[in-house]
Amino acid sequence: MKSTNLMLWFSKCLLAFFLILFLSVDSHAGKVDTVVIYSKAMHKNISCVVIKPDAHKKKKNRFPVVYLLHGWSGKYSDWIIKEPLLMQYADQYNCIIVCPDGAYASWYFDSPVDSSYRYETHVGIEVPAFVDSAYNTIPDRKHRAITGLSMGGHGAFWLAFHHANIFGAVASMSGGVDLFESKNRFDISKRIGDSISTWNNYSIINLVEHYPKDSLKIFFDCGIEDIFIKGNRRLNEKLLQLKIPHDYTERPGRHDWLYWKNTIPYHLLFFRRFFDANQEL
Repeated sequence: MKSTNLMLWFSKCLLAFFLILFLSVDSHAGKVDTVVIYSKAMHKNISCVVIKPDAHKKKKNRFPVVYLLHGWSGKYSDWIIKEPLLMQYADQYNCIIVCPDGAYASWYFDSPVDSSYRYETHVGIEVPAFVDSAYNTIPDRKHRAITGLSMGGHGAFWLAFHHANIFGAVASMSGGVDLFESKNRFDISKRIGDSISTWNNYSIINLVEHYPKDSLKIFFDCGIEDIFIKGNRRLNEKLLQLKIPHDYTERPGRHDWLYWKNTIPYHLLFFRRFFDANQEL
């Protein structure tokens, strides 16, 4: 009987220990909000995930923001579902992480052939305006950065180059930076039509020739077995030829979540250094 009571007591203590441990870890992790943002450009409500660092609960604290884009066929909740460590990263890198919705295949364009797709305006303008109004942000380009995977890597470059007054740093992981690599795939023709000149103008590898007057900090990477590795290598060579400062990295990996989950801390570290360099002395 005594042995049974002892085991019961021990089990209760063990349960209490793990409960305290869980609460302790949770109390130092970021918090996740799912918000709905009305898009005036598209006349509809669009969902978005916002991950706040734990320190955000103190109203006096203000934070830089990283916008993190999903890929083709994805949605706003992809990142937090696939990589819940983002809650810890928000604390570790002391920033707000925002995951907007870019629809199944918007490529983050304001489509020239389909007026119902205006995701450049939504993600590039409407979402940052909402986030700055609803959260404790530092609302300037020196404290906003944008990155994404695959279609989202293309989208990050597209938005940062077209809205350099809003974003001061850009990155891309496994980005589809040369649309011609995806000819007849991924619904691109549905967004921009079939004109060769349009495909040229909407490809990042050509867009970088129009480097914005507001300088951007640039970082991108790609796995050596990725479907978009050739385009990323050409983009690196193009930036070198144009003498545009940037960081480029290749690592073992494919076009999959194993690679993207591994690389996101490097992107957040790159942005953290960018934010720190812009802190007021």
